[in-house]
Amino acid sequence: MKKIVSYILVFVIVCFAIPILFTKKQEKPTIANSQEENNPPIVESYDYKQYNTVALWHSKTNTVEKIELDEYLYGVVSAEMPASFEEEALKAQAVVARTYTIYKIIHNANKHEGATICDDASCCQAWISKEDRLAKWEEQERDSNWNKIVNAVDTTKGKMITYQGEPINAFFHSNSGGKTETTLNVWGGDDYPYLQSVATSGEEAYSQYQSEVILTKQTFIDKIKEKHSDFEIDFSQENAIQILEYTEAGRVKTIRMGNKEFSGVEVRSLLNLKSANFTVEIQEENIKFSVIGYGHGVGMSQTGADSMAKQGSNYEEIIKHFYTGVEIVNI
Repeated sequence: MKKIVSYILVFVIVCFAIPILFTKKQEKPTIANSQEENNPPIVESYDYKQYNTVALWHSKTNTVEKIELDEYLYGVVSAEMPASFEEEALKAQAVVARTYTIYKIIHNANKHEGATICDDASCCQAWISKEDRLAKWEEQERDSNWNKIVNAVDTTKGKMITYQGEPINAFFHSNSGGKTETTLNVWGGDDYPYLQSVATSGEEAYSQYQSEVILTKQTFIDKIKEKHSDFEIDFSQENAIQILEYTEAGRVKTIRMGNKEFSGVEVRSLLNLKSANFTVEIQEENIKFSVIGYGHGVGMSQTGADSMAKQGSNYEEIIKHFYTGVEIVNI
């Protein structure tokens, strides 16, 4: 009988002990243990106050103006994206522009003497004053458009895009033509892991970003010779102009014209094309370039953002579509 009682006692003790042991093993992990080794925790150590003032260089007047960051962003968003775009697209633009500005503050402090950033879109990002922006809108749209811009910036206040804890170089452009480009294919050098080629549906609806450039054969030659004085071409030859290679995103990577090979990016620059996504047709007297998209194609496509917003995506989903593996954090 005593043995039976002993067995029962042992059984009861084991039944109570097992849950306790397993409970101890399931204690909340530390932050270090809750992250994979190749995905370190985001360190949100940025102080918004240190970025709260932007020294803005005005390219036309060659003057520097100190302006509060979010007030500066009102001018950037209203200059860079149409107010008619969806609110979530405008919010995405606000976060992208904020991140781009902070990246410039950290990495390009000495690029503009005495200034953080400039208002030239070909160098940094566009900016326009409130007065000038309002003057460009129809009077009945001014208040609603401006309020829409301010709301996009204010509701995303302090939001910044990071990759492995650091603010990203948040490139953006007007229209990708359906697929964005990598930095390697545009500027060479090292690729950014968060700036990969991604597809975007709906951009074909923005027909204003499909364009044509028609040049006389002599004008075409003259433009090329401005940079390459030894350029020669015989239009009577078969394949006088031939695209040799495309990028993954469908843009011209390498093209042979006459006696020289060019990158699509260089041809875009030499002939003032809106993008490197083009086809070429040799006509009787002219050279015709049919172009899709507008801009370098790297990072967020603005029309792509608007298209995604129209399909129901919020600004965070838009940002994470165009920038691979990023986080959106509060400064």
